[in-house]
Amino acid sequence: MRRQFFTVSTLYLFLVLFSGCGQQKMHPTDTAASANTHNKIQVPIGGNAWARDGGQIEEAGLVNWSDTRTVCTVYLRLEQAGSLHIALQLDPQNSNSRIQVTALGKSAEVTASGAGKQSFDAGEWQVSRAGYVAVEIRGLTRSGADFGVLSAVAASGTAVTRDAAYVQNNDDHYFYWGRRGPSVHLNYNTDGLGDIEWFYSEITVPAGNDVMGSYFMADGFGEGYFGMQVNSETERRVLFSVWSPYQTDDPSSIPADQQIAILKKGEGVHTGEFGNEGAGGQSYLVFPWKAGNTYRFLLRGRPGADNSTTYTAWFFAPEENAWRLIASFKRPQTQTWLKHLHGFLENFIPETGNTTRMAFYGNQWVCNRHGTWNELTKMRFTGDNTARKNFRKDYSGGAEGNRFFLRNCGFFDDFTELDREFTRAKGTQPPVINFIALP
Repeated sequence: MRRQFFTVSTLYLFLVLFSGCGQQKMHPTDTAASANTHNKIQVPIGGNAWARDGGQIEEAGLVNWSDTRTVCTVYLRLEQAGSLHIALQLDPQNSNSRIQVTALGKSAEVTASGAGKQSFDAGEWQVSRAGYVAVEIRGLTRSGADFGVLSAVAASGTAVTRDAAYVQNNDDHYFYWGRRGPSVHLNYNTDGLGDIEWFYSEITVPAGNDVMGSYFMADGFGEGYFGMQVNSETERRVLFSVWSPYQTDDPSSIPADQQIAILKKGEGVHTGEFGNEGAGGQSYLVFPWKAGNTYRFLLRGRPGADNSTTYTAWFFAPEENAWRLIASFKRPQTQTWLKHLHGFLENFIPETGNTTRMAFYGNQWVCNRHGTWNELTKMRFTGDNTARKNFRKDYSGGAEGNRFFLRNCGFFDDFTELDREFTRAKGTQPPVINFIALP
């Protein structure tokens, strides 16, 4: 048997190393795991998170966080499998707190204390495929008034790449726009169809997709839009708006000769002005439309002799089995037939931007000034800047049988590439509408 010999210096080094075993404490900012900064990114709470059962999401992050029932969920899309290291960017505000972090079916605990923004390591997870990761954060115990202010989740590791999707900052108020979610559009091909006077289409919202804050827009055109909304838990509207030719977000600043004039409106329809996303004339009917039913939309655009164009909208509900006038607006300094026809789906309430909604858009037809009907069976799928900036990728659209569809929000994984073109199956015949009898 061969003997092992140790020098004095070797034995001293051995004793020093051995004496440290089992006694090393991991501090929030200097753990071995936290040294993993491969492709490290900061995911701000203000633009990427939702809280339930207490707490508030503000620009600074999660605030007023004192209830142990509160769960803050942060969303991040990763484009490849690999390791994911998570740390919390938190100001404990002199509270000694225990915080639970859950992702991908695994939970870990973080101990936080002190004052000022610090990084508290949560550990490492394994990501098995590309897609969204939901990180749930919940306070367990605290010594102070609340758990502190959670400003961001730091993510690093081999799963994190430059094309990870999340709202990166609040430039141009993108915390607000990002939490609203991406808007998506159907852009119809009307090449060679002449001067279009009438635009007809239908929308069906499947059961469970009538999420509060949704605007299912059926008949969009170069100067306005017409569709139906979910405005609250108790109110739904059919909305028709026309932009002023004067570019502003403040309707009170529009010169008199560029204001939208209301020519007529239907029974029970409210009319007025709108702003903040352009400005102009607005009309809406409070109407309890239902998911699962198919609703019809008819729009007319006709230029006048006085350098103006008149736009009129009608709505057909199966519950009433009749066309209902919404409103007729006159837009000055405009000489055009209907153009840039489209539909879209958007969410206008940030608090519901974490919930998926979709709709089917079908039976699109246009009638030109000479009375010839043509079916619209081709469209290009596009998205707004929230989508194009790669801040969110929970959007999709396409064709399914003889209908198009749009879907957004809720952080689903199977997104559709922007600018793709789709063709739906043709219908059988154009809509039968007695234009003379319209109210």
